[in-house]
Amino acid sequence: MLLVALAACEKAITFTPRNAEPVVVIEATIENGEAPTVILSRSLNYFSKLSPDSLANSFIRNAEVYVSNGVKTHRLKEYAFPANNGYTIYYYSTDSANLATAFEGEFSKSYSLQVKTGGREYTATTTIPALTKKIDSLWWLPAPNNPDSSKVIVMSRTTDPPGFGNYIRYYTQSNAEVFYPGLNSVFDDQIVDGKTYDIQIEHGVDRNQSIDLEEYAFFYRGDIVTVKLCNIDKATFDFWRTMEYNYSSIGNPFSSPVKVLSNIKGGGLGYFGGYAAQYYTLVIPQ
Repeated sequence: MLLVALAACEKAITFTPRNAEPVVVIEATIENGEAPTVILSRSLNYFSKLSPDSLANSFIRNAEVYVSNGVKTHRLKEYAFPANNGYTIYYYSTDSANLATAFEGEFSKSYSLQVKTGGREYTATTTIPALTKKIDSLWWLPAPNNPDSSKVIVMSRTTDPPGFGNYIRYYTQSNAEVFYPGLNSVFDDQIVDGKTYDIQIEHGVDRNQSIDLEEYAFFYRGDIVTVKLCNIDKATFDFWRTMEYNYSSIGNPFSSPVKVLSNIKGGGLGYFGGYAAQYYTLVIPQ
């Protein structure tokens, strides 16, 4: 009787996936002491076959891109950067031929972004916060419960300023590699508000490569490790928090869907983020 009841509960469901129209994707950042940088692309369909060609063709060219600090408004220039695989990456940044309106990011200032492309306009705002949350010290320890004596972990002592609303994102650089964000790279101060605490800083990850979840966090004896710690505003935190939740749910049939929170207005995807960056270097002896 139980088998009959279960069989009676079955229902065949068929559906045809809808091919969504491409959407403008904006990845815009501004950091203290640095020029604004904007990458524009078009989204790819969920069921698209990814290839280097499709990714290369997704860049949006010849857009009008403006960034303002409230005093100056600067039109960014499109630049081409040749990648190692023979393809070209396109991005927008300070127009070196028009420096009268150019500016770099500063602490405790707000910025606005305007993008015009395809007959539509997209806008966003962000803030580079004050540099309030810093690393007090860095040190290394042998990797715990690991027989490989060449592996180490990096620890930091950090003081969180009193008052909620301090958001951070971190990156690491080991030797000559580029800066990579942590697997979980953004944190708020809901638990550590106003406290001094010790925490492990895990090695940043390249999400374009496969990640060994049991090995990725370690550094090695002889490494020169630089940690980039950024104070960020809540909109930037929300974007990366939901984006990283989304990363972790890919391929997991039991995970809940996660909506990535964007601060782009006008129907685009992505974010405009301000970073108050600071750098700390640790030399790990052989």
